Amino acid sequence: MKRLIAMSVMAVALCACSTAKKVSADYENVIPLPQEITVVHEPPFIIKKNTRILYPEGDALLKKNAEFLAGYIKESTGKQLSVEVAEEGNDGNAILLETDTAVGHPEGYELTVAQGKVRVKGRTPNGIFYGLQTLRKSIPAIATGADVILPAISIKDAPRFGYRGMMLDVGRHFFSVEFVKRYIDLLALHNMNYFHWHLTEDQGWRIEIKKYPKLTEIGSIRKETGIGRSRTEFDGKPYGGFYTQDEIRDIVKYAQERFVTVIPEIDLPGHMLAALAAYPELTCPIVKSYIGVIPGLGGGNSGVIYCAGKDSAFTFLQNVLDEVMALFPSRYIHLGGDEAQKGYWEKCPLCQARMKNEHLDNEEDLQGYFMKRMSDYVCSKGRKVIGWDELTNSSFLPEGVIIQGWRGLGTAALKAAEQGHPFIMTPARIMYLIRYQGPQWFEPQTYFGNNTLKDIYDYEPVQADWKPEYASLLMGVQASMWTEFCNKPEDVDYLVFPRLAALAEIAWTQPEK
Repeated sequence: MKRLIAMSVMAVALCACSTAKKVSADYENVIPLPQEITVVHEPPFIIKKNTRILYPEGDALLKKNAEFLAGYIKESTGKQLSVEVAEEGNDGNAILLETDTAVGHPEGYELTVAQGKVRVKGRTPNGIFYGLQTLRKSIPAIATGADVILPAISIKDAPRFGYRGMMLDVGRHFFSVEFVKRYIDLLALHNMNYFHWHLTEDQGWRIEIKKYPKLTEIGSIRKETGIGRSRTEFDGKPYGGFYTQDEIRDIVKYAQERFVTVIPEIDLPGHMLAALAAYPELTCPIVKSYIGVIPGLGGGNSGVIYCAGKDSAFTFLQNVLDEVMALFPSRYIHLGGDEAQKGYWEKCPLCQARMKNEHLDNEEDLQGYFMKRMSDYVCSKGRKVIGWDELTNSSFLPEGVIIQGWRGLGTAALKAAEQGHPFIMTPARIMYLIRYQGPQWFEPQTYFGNNTLKDIYDYEPVQADWKPEYASLLMGVQASMWTEFCNKPEDVDYLVFPRLAALAEIAWTQPEK
């Protein structure tokens, strides 16, 4: 926290002097903080208008990295540095991007600054990209017209966790392609590498599926939205929006260039009223309400879920997931599984027959059967499944599933760890950024309760009372941005920042730092 305050003070000071002829980089106030910073007693490197950025010939990814760095420097200083192929003898007054297998971690990097040249080395382009982010963030945000002094330094850095995630819910409120791209840019700035995209909800289906056009013709538009905290009154205005498949391909490519993997979430069997309003034949035969109409955005969820007794529901979902997996090359596909109310299943003759035929003891095990059947299908396509921690309510878990712990402090995920399943921590009490950051009387309306910047900085995902094997199964951490109360980009911005900076340090920097 002290370092954040110091950084803010320094930013003000640097802005005040940005019109000076020279400004100096500051490596100590980069977020997330690198693991190892060593001062080198040599003259500094100065970024001037004739400084070049060099990349290895034929390496398209490092060329893209070099272009990113040139863009960052131009944004800060106004200088358009030349991007060129590295050749023998042309490395003076240059920033060199180099692949080096000696760098131990696949996402690690080494950044060295000395008189005459800067080297950014990584085992992979990913690592080099994070080195460039550190270099970028060390330079004053506003240094227009100035030469930038880079003090001689040696930085060796690598992330603590391999999974560093941030979620955005576009089901409750829809956000434009431009906003989603900016969101990805800000994740990349903070060394986050997974964007969890929550694309379906009771109140809106946001992804084009060509085999089932009514998902967007009907499922993307709700008749109205709740007003105020109680959500007992509604505005009477239709609300909708969805992403075409071409737009999704564009966003996925945009993220890939910034080494961010987009993980789509198609929530099931609950939180799916938008889909079931479009295709009501997939519900239990006893369902009478809501069919063909998506209700206004209110609290909780409808309780209408896919009929687990109908094979047609599984065929439908398999066809949907075929198109989803064609759009998203991510190794991981998120199948939700949270808050699936079982009231209709308890009364549905088809669901009860399924339980009898499959020798299932209760409706929680029926959800376990449902999720296993869908998980097996996804895995048959060479992917891995992530699901919310309600999957641990069943007496069995789908083989290989990764559990995302959200209830309480995420401890439900440890039930999966006990069975050898990998898990990700995103505890709602700390990592759900929809809660207030400070005094509730002047902040934008959102859920009750606070998750302050200090709460997130103080969070340590590996608890002292864990069994040793749990830590080895922890893939990483994620914060989640739900949008029940966020109907415009500035609301999301307000809630995400500066708490994303704290998440970045938890995910990247070792706890002792």
